[in-house]
Amino acid sequence: MSAGGGSSRGGAGEQGVLALAPGKAGQGRVLPSPTSTKTLGWGGGGRGEGGREDQAARPHASSPLRTISRPRPAVPGAGPNWGAPPRPRPSMPWPGAGPPGLLALVAPGLALLAHLSFPSQAGPSPAQGASGRTLILLDVSARSPLRLTSPNFLSLQLDPSILHDGWLDFLSSRRLVTLARGLAPAFLRFAGKRTDFVQFQNVKNPAKSRGGPGPDYYLKNYEDDIIRSDIALDKQKGCKIAQHPDIMLELQREKAAQMHLVLLKEQFSNTYTNLTLTARSLDKLYNFADCSGLHLIFALNALRRNPNNSWNSSNALSLLKYSASKKYNISWELGNEPNNYRVLTGRAVNGTQLGKDYMQLKSLLQLIRTYSRASLYGPNIGRPRKNVVSLLDGFMKVAGNTVDAVTWQHYYLDGRVAKVTDFLKTRLLDTLSDQIRKIQKVVNSHVAGKRIWLEGIGATSEGVTTNLSDSYAASFLWLNSLGMLASQGIDVVIRHSFFDHGHNHLVDQNFNPLPDYWLSLLYKQLVGPRVLAVHVAGLQQKPRPGRVIRDKLRIYAHCTSYHNHNYVRGSVTLYIINLHRSRKKIKLVGTLRDKLVHQYVLQPYGQEGLHSRSVQLNGQLLTMSDDGSLPHLKPRPLRPGRTLVIPPLTMSFYVVKNVNALACRYR
Repeated sequence: MSAGGGSSRGGAGEQGVLALAPGKAGQGRVLPSPTSTKTLGWGGGGRGEGGREDQAARPHASSPLRTISRPRPAVPGAGPNWGAPPRPRPSMPWPGAGPPGLLALVAPGLALLAHLSFPSQAGPSPAQGASGRTLILLDVSARSPLRLTSPNFLSLQLDPSILHDGWLDFLSSRRLVTLARGLAPAFLRFAGKRTDFVQFQNVKNPAKSRGGPGPDYYLKNYEDDIIRSDIALDKQKGCKIAQHPDIMLELQREKAAQMHLVLLKEQFSNTYTNLTLTARSLDKLYNFADCSGLHLIFALNALRRNPNNSWNSSNALSLLKYSASKKYNISWELGNEPNNYRVLTGRAVNGTQLGKDYMQLKSLLQLIRTYSRASLYGPNIGRPRKNVVSLLDGFMKVAGNTVDAVTWQHYYLDGRVAKVTDFLKTRLLDTLSDQIRKIQKVVNSHVAGKRIWLEGIGATSEGVTTNLSDSYAASFLWLNSLGMLASQGIDVVIRHSFFDHGHNHLVDQNFNPLPDYWLSLLYKQLVGPRVLAVHVAGLQQKPRPGRVIRDKLRIYAHCTSYHNHNYVRGSVTLYIINLHRSRKKIKLVGTLRDKLVHQYVLQPYGQEGLHSRSVQLNGQLLTMSDDGSLPHLKPRPLRPGRTLVIPPLTMSFYVVKNVNALACRYR
């Protein structure tokens, strides 16, 4: 079981492994990790009916745990195994057999044993089999937070390919703005593989700089529609919203489908053409961010180079001056995945030179009054392999104090070869934890405590497998990433991409939200920036010799979002991933005991199962309202003391109300 994030393997810091070692019959003992701390925990050994092992998930490394055993009580008429003699119990002095003071020492343990010996009213009886006998006790540390993330922790990204395929002109759509507002507050990063091929031109007429496939009359009519839409937007004051006719959207989808083939060809061949960003295009981009309550982060082209391989800042300076003249509130980056520059252009940029380029950009920003205090982020490297770690090390030596946060990217799979079962593999989910530690090690060796962001995260790195990276199955990776990053101290995670470019997006080209959007919306509404430590204790079976029990039940806890006025401060939000093909039961104890709970269970909708691109919340299909507004996410109240039953292959949120947790009462 994963509790509060971390890896299933041992490591530095809070990581470690807890394994159940063989002992006497009916007994278990713990091999604690070097960093595990003493806390209340229960566990046991034995087999279920028919000799089948009832295996609960292995506890995650960041969750301290002690495990002991208890035999199952014999229940008349409950089945052959329940009538069998119980396994021997470790010798325990009875209170009446010892000194009077002993009663006070053993009474709490006896009370909890008595509590576990009787099934919950909401859970199945012992006769229902091995799956019904697995109960997990769950509590949180409510006195102080484990971590504190940014209020913009879950943020968004737009790929510059929207300049090429025409979707930039539709960012003013009321429906898109409504969907983006649902995820505010957040950053909106404008960057991607084509960042270093974007050229700024301070021109206003979009028709002269836009092209696309199709006959002349098609393009002329389409361009005229765009121009008329732009003129109408120019007449609006403040937030500019457009209502595009259906026929106009249909023509755009046809154009984008053809342009997408061109983009894919460029991507697979690593030969990219330049993209033009006009002043009007920048206006539309900023209008979308501003109307949606998002803070724009713009990544400048870093591949414009002088003969000595230093950065040529002339085009960037033109963009900075224009945006300053419009008083646009923007933060900045330079380049995207600099470790790939040799592959893209045949010219490499090492970490030292990249650090100098960032210092040059910082100097430019300080010369422009509007951006003299603007934030600067980077270097946005790829996976921390050996050469990438070396690049980051050189960058930190030169510009570690120049950037406001250090950034990198992570993609789990190659979309061209992904299978639906890949999204359920715990080994895959845990690859992120190792990368976090590698990045933290390099960054902290130069500037201790420097904020770290994960920019550009998604299920697949390139290409797309139809109905996978935008399916319900991919949401397991997304929610686990959010929990793991928050619990391991990452300040912001930026999802690639909010809309369009072919894969990993939250909204499709019909402006319909996909499963990861609904998951993100729930996260934004229920989960606050304060991360809490999770304590779990499972009635766990002893593993077979040499067999590793992977953590397929992952539990994370935060203070409930302050922006959600349905819950008073001091409430706690749990979110749980169940990768098992059977349901699991969780009993809230300690701080969370006997509190009213609101349940939000996300499951796939329809007959496609894990391949589904639609989801249901507590049994109700999630879709936008007829008026284009977002639906109210209704919880299912659970009575105090009820056991939580987690359905198989699902993601669930539980808000424990009125906990009055000290860690959650104040900002």
